Amino acid sequence: MISTNPETLVVTGGAGFIGSAVVRYLLTATDTRIVNLDSLTYAGNLESLAVCADHPNYVFEQVDVCNSREVGRIFSLYQPDALLHLAAESHVDRSIEGPSAFIQTNIVGVYNLLEAARSHWNSLEGEARARFRFHHVSTDEVYGSLGPDGLFREEDPYRPNSPYSASKASSDHLVRAWHETYGLPTLITNCSNNYGPYQFPEKLIPLVILNALEGKALPIYGKGDQVRDWLYVDDHVRALWQVLTCGAPGETYNIGGHNEKTNLEVVKTLCAVLDRLRPSKHAGINRYEALITHVQDRPGHDKRYAIDADKIEQSLGWVPDETFETGMQKTVEWYLDNSEWCSRVQDGSYQRERLGLTN
Repeated sequence: MISTNPETLVVTGGAGFIGSAVVRYLLTATDTRIVNLDSLTYAGNLESLAVCADHPNYVFEQVDVCNSREVGRIFSLYQPDALLHLAAESHVDRSIEGPSAFIQTNIVGVYNLLEAARSHWNSLEGEARARFRFHHVSTDEVYGSLGPDGLFREEDPYRPNSPYSASKASSDHLVRAWHETYGLPTLITNCSNNYGPYQFPEKLIPLVILNALEGKALPIYGKGDQVRDWLYVDDHVRALWQVLTCGAPGETYNIGGHNEKTNLEVVKTLCAVLDRLRPSKHAGINRYEALITHVQDRPGHDKRYAIDADKIEQSLGWVPDETFETGMQKTVEWYLDNSEWCSRVQDGSYQRERLGLTN
């Protein structure tokens, strides 16, 4: 196994949920210089990187990946050995209400990065050229919806069902095409649902935690029987680094947590952890589970996702450290200890209201 540890790594979307976890981890565990590109949309928050701000190996650039001139400037100025692309519009409900931003960021933005990376890579020689990598981070949602059995595998056909997953499928195809056509050394990873500290409160787990603490309804789409595979964010970060440094160019690796749960099971687990750590003081609510409210299902809601992670486990030696129970415990504890962060990231544009209804 050949390792290609980058001296300088550009991380796009480094102020987001997964991106900030990547930056925090790499500045602690490696000597790599991190150049963080983020346009600081509603879900990008530099407070998630407060501990990194003064690190000698950390640089922040407020850049939108849709701005091809700025993207080119970054490659020219920093001469990176690799790019880890995480910047994306990522919330399915928002893609239903307004797909345009998803087309721009997730497709046009990826095209801009690919072209800038190709130009940079073509200027390199020898070891520097051989070491360069373009790592594109995607989602299991590109595969569509599974029945009650089976797992998503890397060779499965794409069948996206939402504007979000369609935009990510498009970007995956672009990345693969730039490898096949131009020889650009690309890597693609498709991961299952991430959760953990610093996640923006529009996502299920932080939404449930914060609503429960305030005695608000805990919305469950439909019957809550949709199945997802859950992956603790720090496990995902380790997998990304393993793929970036040891993965084979042109390959795709699926990353999963071996934690298939229905949405209702997830919410009930969160309620049980909260009952234990922060018992309810709301009138008439002895257990948080009493706040569960079933609401109209999301349009085109995929029934089940499940990842087969055998390839990355067998070829690169990665396995998740956290179980569903230990990861949920850590997540709830973090949100209980960081209420100020939660209140500050909700700047008025989003207050945990329902999104994603077509009407």
